[in-house]
Amino acid sequence: MEPLHRLTIKKFHDGLVAKEFSALEVAQAYFDRIKEKDGEIGAYLSTAEASAAREAEAVDIAIAKDETVGPLAGVPIAVKDAILIKGQPATAASKILEHYEASYDAGAIRKLRNARAVFLGKTNMDEFAMGSSTENSAFKKTRNPHDLTRVPGGSSGGSAAAIAANLALGALGSDTGGSIREPASFCGVVGLKPTYGAVSRSGLIAMSSSLDQIGPFTKTAEDAAILFKAIAGRDPLDATSADADYRNIDHPVLNDIKRLTIGIPDEYFVPGTDPAVTKAVENAVEKLKSLGLSFKRISLPHTKYALSVYYIIMPAEVSSNLARFDGIRYGGTGKQHRKNLAEIYLSEKGLGFGPETKRRAILGTFVLSSGYYDAYYDKAQRVRTLIAEDFKRAFEQVDVILTPVAPTPAFKFGEKTHDPLSMYLSDIFTIPVNLAGLPALVMRATTTLAAGELPIGFQLIGKKWREADILGIGQFYEQL
Repeated sequence: MEPLHRLTIKKFHDGLVAKEFSALEVAQAYFDRIKEKDGEIGAYLSTAEASAAREAEAVDIAIAKDETVGPLAGVPIAVKDAILIKGQPATAASKILEHYEASYDAGAIRKLRNARAVFLGKTNMDEFAMGSSTENSAFKKTRNPHDLTRVPGGSSGGSAAAIAANLALGALGSDTGGSIREPASFCGVVGLKPTYGAVSRSGLIAMSSSLDQIGPFTKTAEDAAILFKAIAGRDPLDATSADADYRNIDHPVLNDIKRLTIGIPDEYFVPGTDPAVTKAVENAVEKLKSLGLSFKRISLPHTKYALSVYYIIMPAEVSSNLARFDGIRYGGTGKQHRKNLAEIYLSEKGLGFGPETKRRAILGTFVLSSGYYDAYYDKAQRVRTLIAEDFKRAFEQVDVILTPVAPTPAFKFGEKTHDPLSMYLSDIFTIPVNLAGLPALVMRATTTLAAGELPIGFQLIGKKWREADILGIGQFYEQL
C-alpha cells in the first residue's frame, strides 16, 4: 500500500471504507509529516491537531457502525488563513489580525463539515491575499517544495505547497487575480478557480469582492472535482452565490469530452514568455490532441488592457474592504494611550499593515477620490465589460480556452520584491479570467520532472458554470 500521506482523495475514500486504515490514523500521519517537513517548507501558520483528531474519530465511529460516508469523510484538508474556521486563528497573514480567532465557519467550511472533512490547520499566504509569491506574509516565507530557493507563488502559496509536499490531502485557497492558479503551476499541483458565485464567499476575508473566489487545490483533477462539488452551491449568506448542476462533474464521459473544441488565443503567447513555459504548453496541446480534441486559433483583443484594469478595480475594492480594520474592533496593540480616533488609525494601521497592503489601499483610495473616479475607476469598469465580451464571442466558436498560467516558472526569493510592477506582471495570463468571472483549471504540463526541473502548468478556461468541461478534460489528460 502507498504511504498514507501519498494517497489521493479517491484512494483514501476507497481504503477508508474498506477499513484498510482509519481516518484518525491518516490524520496523525499528516501531523507527523507536518512536524517533520514543514519547518523547511513553511506551509502552515497554525495547526489544529486536537480538533482534527475529534473530527477523524467521529468518522471512524460512523464507519464502525457501517454508516454510509461520503467521498470527503475523514479527508485531511488545509485551509488558507483568509477563510474562517470557527475557533481557529484567521490572520490573513497580517499583524493587524495576529490575535483574531474566527467566531463562525465560512460557507465553504460549513459544507465541508457536513461532508465530515478533517481540518488540519491554516496555511500561509500573502497578507490579505495581496501578492504573487507569498513573500508578503507578515509571519514567514513559504518555500516551493520543488526548490527551496524559489517561491511557491501567491497569494495561496501555503495551500499549494502543502499539497505539493504531501502535507495535506486537499486544500482550499482563494483566487482574485490568479492566487490559486499561479501557485498550482509553480508547485506542480491541480488548482481550480471556479465561476464567480459558484462557491460562497461568506467567511472569506475580503480583498476584492467582485473578483474573489474560493477554490480547491488537489493532487489530481478527479480530486478537484470531488472537492469542488462539495463546496459549490447557493449560500443564503452570500447574495452573489448560485446553484448549478454539478452532479456528474466527477464522472466525465470521454465521448462528451471529445466533442469539445479548444481555443488558443494569440494574445496569450507573447514575446518575453520563458521558452520553457511555451514548450510545456505546446506539449500539453499535443497530448490533448491525442484524445481527439479539436483546436482553433482565436483572438481576445482586449487582453492587453486586463492588467491595467485589474490594478484599478482591485485596489479600489481593497481600499473599501480594509477600512474595517481600524485597530479598535480588529487589531490594536493596546500598548499606548491614544488621544483621539485619528491617532488610533494612524498608529494601529501603520503598525498593522505591511507595505504591499498599504500600497494598494492608498492607490485604491486615490482612484475613488473626487475628480479621479470617472477618469480611472469608471473607465476601468467599462473596459472590464469589453474583456468579458471578448470571452463571450470566443465561446461562440470554442468550448474551452487553453493558455499559459504565468510567463515564467517559479522565481527565486527576492527576485521581484523590489519591483512591484514586475511582480504584478506574473498575473498577466490569469487576471482576465477573474475580470470575466469565468472558471479556470490549472494542470501540470508534465507528469514527471527531471532533476532540477521546475513544474510548469497550463490553464484551461471554461464557460460560466461549465467547470465540468475543464475538469473533464483534466481527468482524461491525467490518464494519458
